[in-house]
Amino acid sequence: MKTNFAEYISGLTADFTPIVGGDLQQEDFIAIDLSANNPELLKLEQLSSEAFSIFIDHNLKVAGKKVAFGGYNEVRKLYQRSQLFNKNVEEFLNRNIHIGLDIWTAEGTDVLAVLEGEVHSFQDNANFGDYGPTVILKHDFDDEIFYSLYGHLSRKSLEKIEVGQQVKAQEKIAELGAAEENGDYAPHLHFQIIKDLQQNKGDYPGVASKKDLDFYLENCPDPNLLLKI
Repeated sequence: MKTNFAEYISGLTADFTPIVGGDLQQEDFIAIDLSANNPELLKLEQLSSEAFSIFIDHNLKVAGKKVAFGGYNEVRKLYQRSQLFNKNVEEFLNRNIHIGLDIWTAEGTDVLAVLEGEVHSFQDNANFGDYGPTVILKHDFDDEIFYSLYGHLSRKSLEKIEVGQQVKAQEKIAELGAAEENGDYAPHLHFQIIKDLQQNKGDYPGVASKKDLDFYLENCPDPNLLLKI
């Protein structure tokens, strides 16, 4: 490969590429800050899914937008509520840095394949604070193999999907799940690009520790290089 992986990913699309909804346009999106530095998040009661939904809906209403997005390489406090990410005494080892891109919009919204590919694997990662229903697609362009992960889907999305199933770009592959099935989050899509899946199936870390951050930023470049929101 002549360019690095991030440059390669960026070169696969020329402009804004939809990932949710059938008729959403670039102007319907607004960036949102969910980092530990956002003072507005300190007002949320226990960082619950209900509080987050209200927070996100308010931001969308004020801005006159339909979809919020962001979160790549963002340090977040919301993972403190789950032992899935915080098992260590040392902060350096705890996973609190988001390495995917979140797309926040209504439950039931269509999720679209960004690129053509095939279904590599899927499963319901049902732990509290986890992805919930998840689909991973495999892509092969110019002899370069990589993967895209779609998390926080509805359980219904996994009912008819099959490993090896061919998927076209912009084809509907799933729907966003509600909090009770998506790991207890406000409805949203976690989208992640992965160079080396490291033999994982139906799952891959979407949150990294400071200790492992350099590896994950290289292995999982900013998905917005592809989406160009």
